[in-house]
Order: sequence, then structure tokens, then C-alpha cells
Amino acid sequence: MAAARPDQIAAGASFHGGRLYTDVPTSPHLLLPQIKARLYFAHAVNDKSMQQTAIDNFNRALQAWDGKYESEIYDGAQHGWTVRDSPAYNPPQAERAFTALTRLFAETLR
Repeated sequence: MAAARPDQIAAGASFHGGRLYTDVPTSPHLLLPQIKARLYFAHAVNDKSMQQTAIDNFNRALQAWDGKYESEIYDGAQHGWTVRDSPAYNPPQAERAFTALTRLFAETLR
């Protein structure tokens, strides 16, 4: 959405997002130059849809982008850790994610 409506979206966040960096021509990381929003990415420490190599490549793409962002790995978190009824639910890390999202919106959406 941040790429589709860059003048309307001021902040965006992704928690346990998958396939943000791939080798295909439709990889989401290729949309970064179109984005003006401040972004936050929270990655699980063990996620088959966003493995460490993809996180490293994605972080390099973020560094090359001329935008504001944070990208963090949540220790002990598995894919789906913020979903209360998920077997991967991790209450302390879910609270950390909620705090990060609240901070992002509070600092950006004034």
C-alpha cells in the first residue's frame, strides 16, 4: 500500500512478513524507491518464509533506499508470534511488537 499510495501512507509495519526479498521480478523489496512512508519490519528468528539470508539481503536493500526504517529480529520468535491463537504466539515478543507499532504511529502520525 505504501508503494501504491506514497502520498497518502505515512507509516507502515510488517510483523513476520514473508518473501519480502526474493529473486523474482515482483519481489516487494523492488518497490522501496516508490515509498515515502516510514517503515518498520519485525522478523522472526526462525521463519521459513523469510530466512536469515533473505533478511540480510532485505536489510541491504533498505540501507540502499533513501527512507526511514527499522528492521529487527525478534529473538525466540517463530512465524506468527503476534497472533494470540497461534501455536507460535510469544507474549513478551508480541507485546514488544505492539509497543514498536504504537511508537511508530505516535512518532509519525501527528
